[in-house]
Amino acid sequence: MSDTVFALATARGKAGVAIVRISGPFALRAALGFGVDGLIPRRASLRQLRRDGEILDQAVVVFFPKGQSFTGDDVVELNLHGSTATISAVLRCLGDMEGVRPAEAGAFTRRALENGVLDLTQVEGLADLIDAETEAQRRQAQKVLSGAIGLRAAEWRKDLIRAAALIEATIDFADEEVPQDVTPEVGAIVDRLVAAFAREIEGSRVAERIREGFEVAIIGAPNVGKSSLLNVLAGRDAAITSAVAGTTRDVIEVRMDIGGLPVTLLDTAGLRETDDEVERIGVARAKDRAVQADLRVLVLEQGDRAEDYPILSGDIVVYSKVDHGGRADGISSKTGFGVDRLIETIQRLLSQRALGGGVMVRERHRKALIEAKGSLESARNWLYGDMGSVELAAADVRSALHQLESLVGIIGVETLLDEIFASFCIGK
Repeated sequence: MSDTVFALATARGKAGVAIVRISGPFALRAALGFGVDGLIPRRASLRQLRRDGEILDQAVVVFFPKGQSFTGDDVVELNLHGSTATISAVLRCLGDMEGVRPAEAGAFTRRALENGVLDLTQVEGLADLIDAETEAQRRQAQKVLSGAIGLRAAEWRKDLIRAAALIEATIDFADEEVPQDVTPEVGAIVDRLVAAFAREIEGSRVAERIREGFEVAIIGAPNVGKSSLLNVLAGRDAAITSAVAGTTRDVIEVRMDIGGLPVTLLDTAGLRETDDEVERIGVARAKDRAVQADLRVLVLEQGDRAEDYPILSGDIVVYSKVDHGGRADGISSKTGFGVDRLIETIQRLLSQRALGGGVMVRERHRKALIEAKGSLESARNWLYGDMGSVELAAADVRSALHQLESLVGIIGVETLLDEIFASFCIGK
């Protein structure tokens, strides 16, 4: 039997309402300690909270019975008036009750995992939802929290169990007549799953960018207006601007929300040959980050050549300082001309890339699928290769099954839990 824990589930400080959550076998007894009894499951009721004859608050109290709560245990939630004094008094009284203790970070979500209410990927989705800053991140996290990964893994796991059973039947009855050749059915399952894993692995790269943020590098020669453009896009003076060439020595990063997508803008050192050692390091870093970025905005002046810079197909080329004359389709950081058009272009290009995002949003997910895919490809070689071996094919299928089970947290995840729950607040 798990113990009973409590915590403030809403943000600390004065608020209109504060929620204190109690979870565990003594949750109802803790409510009774405030003089609250006769609670009807999943029905809110207005009650006075009393302790030692003193009224602490008038609260809305809700009881969620075991198996019907977020944690899977009995849960009582006290919806209090959100004054700091009221919250402190209620928490202090709970701390004095026998069999009840304060919760640690992530304690409620960890119970949900242990009680089978959530799988490991849903826990990760909840962590991402808490951290979500943009609409795209919210939607992606909500999809993972809803169990999208677990549902797919369950279907894949069912297929793998079928394949393993067919292969092992030929091993168990090797000295007897097997009713039919199982290789075609097993091969079809393996081929289907290898293709499915490949699609998910590819989509995971985009999904991870949505979770962590796309990088857009602003590149170009010194003094073409890169830092000025960054400041206009950011809406503040994030980078130092100067008429002196080589002012930007390092990569400056600014986090933004562009059309619901998380974007990190990178202002890089001006690309040129220089004898200044520090500036030369900055130029080298600028080139590296530009190559690694998801999108590059090349800022040019009249007479510059785009082919002299490290841009790729689909990148954006803009001409700056059109307030001084020049191309009508250019931009001016001074007047703001063309900046909205540039933002719309960045949003459109990144939105197109985001459409390819899958539900595998973490490096751990991708790694599990890569290893599962490799195991199935090996199994296929043992089934069809010149040195065929059903025993080794069966071992590879079991290995792929093991990877799927580790993906959703059925096995081998204890070392991950402390790291995952460390990112949760106390009331979650």
